[in-house]
Amino acid sequence: MLFSGVDGHICDECIERGHQMLMEEKKSTDTFSVGDIKLLKPKEIKEFIDQYVIGQEYAKKVLSVAVYNHYKRLSQPVTDDDIDIEKSNIIMTGETGTGKTLLARTIAKMLHVPFTIVDATVLTEAGYVGEDIESLLTRLLQAADYNVEAAQRGIVFIDEIDKIARKGDNPSITRDVSGEGVQQGLLKLLEGSVVNVPPQGGRKHPDQKMIAVDTKNILFICGGAFEGIDRVIAKRLNTQVVGYGSHKIQERVDKENILQYIIPDDIRKFGLIPEIVGRLPVLTHLNPLDKDALKRILNEPKNSIIKQYQKLFDIDGIKLSFTDDALDFIVDQAVLFKLGARGLRSICESIMLEAMFDMPSGNKKTFKVDKKYAESKMDRNAALKFQNAG
Repeated sequence: MLFSGVDGHICDECIERGHQMLMEEKKSTDTFSVGDIKLLKPKEIKEFIDQYVIGQEYAKKVLSVAVYNHYKRLSQPVTDDDIDIEKSNIIMTGETGTGKTLLARTIAKMLHVPFTIVDATVLTEAGYVGEDIESLLTRLLQAADYNVEAAQRGIVFIDEIDKIARKGDNPSITRDVSGEGVQQGLLKLLEGSVVNVPPQGGRKHPDQKMIAVDTKNILFICGGAFEGIDRVIAKRLNTQVVGYGSHKIQERVDKENILQYIIPDDIRKFGLIPEIVGRLPVLTHLNPLDKDALKRILNEPKNSIIKQYQKLFDIDGIKLSFTDDALDFIVDQAVLFKLGARGLRSICESIMLEAMFDMPSGNKKTFKVDKKYAESKMDRNAALKFQNAG
């Protein structure tokens, strides 16, 4: 198709290609520009997170302040007072399914700086099978479309940080290449230094062109379940006071949420080296989810599990609804499995499987899930799995 102009014509394919080139150019020049950042206040950041994450008020406040301060550091004008605001890296602890990664993903939705979520479990020392520590920054460069200046102002969320803990205090005859060795490699990244990053990731070869990235202004947020750290905290609380006063302290301790008493020394005893703990000065915890929180997670957030199923059925022209007692049953099962919010999804999948298989081929336009239906599907699935195991 030809479009006529003043002195010539242009075809539809050239118009599309030209539009793509303009968008790519605009993306490379305008993306992540500090001057265009609308600085959200901590309360505004928390209000945005509230739409997607239920509870965890303390952790939300910590993250909101950290992100706000990070933006302020980026837009800090050059002054003569020699006061240079340093970054405050964060470490989050919490049981599985309490929302550590969800908090990170939610913040990524609203940020105007490059943001990436990386997994610490794949990292090994340089030269061993696995990913080098520098691969964390390769992901950040990819998120910034290889704009180095933008990447140097980004935020990195390192998930499963507890999986690189030291395997034991005693030196072993075998190298701990995925534990303490990785922690020592992370020191220079967390503190701030110029790191040579392979642009496509993978192994560093002598002939490969490296990209120099300064990590001084990159904010690092670390998260981990720290399974077993509750025993470290309990031991410290029990031995803190000897004599009559110890009984009073034990009475004040909330045994259901012992993680709230965590201090940096507990992280060190768990297996993170003191240098790493010192470079993660902000320590916060996520509370375990009770029944009320789990029920709210099911249907309140913008992206709640119930709303996702309703949208799936709505695409087939079916109106889906859940009774209140069915939601209570799902929550009770999740508490039984002790998987946090992740358990809700697996239970809903078990209950909804038959309906999702049959209803798109049927003529029904409404479908209500009640407690009786939910119980029958859960019991049937349990029986089938038991038969298969036998």
